[in-house]
Amino acid sequence: MPSTTSATAATQSPQNSSGRLAARDLALIASMAALLVVLGIPGALYPFGQAVPITLQSMGVMLIGALLGWKRGALSVLLVLALAAIGFPFLAGGRGGLAVFVGPTSGFLLGWLLGAMVVGAMVQSAAKRLTTARIALAVIVGGIGVIHLCGIPVMMWRAGLSLNAALVADLVFIPGDLIKAVIATVVAAAVHRAMPTLLPSTWAGRASR
Repeated sequence: MPSTTSATAATQSPQNSSGRLAARDLALIASMAALLVVLGIPGALYPFGQAVPITLQSMGVMLIGALLGWKRGALSVLLVLALAAIGFPFLAGGRGGLAVFVGPTSGFLLGWLLGAMVVGAMVQSAAKRLTTARIALAVIVGGIGVIHLCGIPVMMWRAGLSLNAALVADLVFIPGDLIKAVIATVVAAAVHRAMPTLLPSTWAGRASR
């Protein structure tokens, strides 16, 4: 006989059997997209006059992937980026419009999408035995590693920096990103413990210490 948790998960996440997004999934995607926008309200900090700002929105990307999984996480981030591209001031500092996507930050914005997918895929793959440590690994690899790997080459190109100069400039972001990763990990682990069916049902698991 299937467990209550499995039955509930199947009921709450029909996406997995039909391949379509259910109303619950759409609501989660929209809610997390709104969170990403809200995290941009405090604005952006440009340390030492750098072209790429420090914002809270990268923490939102970590959370979105860790909470929603790769597909819904990617759609949530893509929704914000698409709205920003058509002019909505949804990026930190009230930025928006196509110009943002050809500037020094554009690689990091692409990294948001790929990073959310990687975080989500890693969390989903470990979801049957999801631990705080596994969430932390996913957040660091996808939410920091992938984003920076996408951002550095474009920053070099658009800001005219050498590889060494770009790497040195990028180091400024690492301490803050590590703090964001810790916060995102703690929040995601707590949410998954409270809502073990939040991830798609075929991956559903319970976060533990």
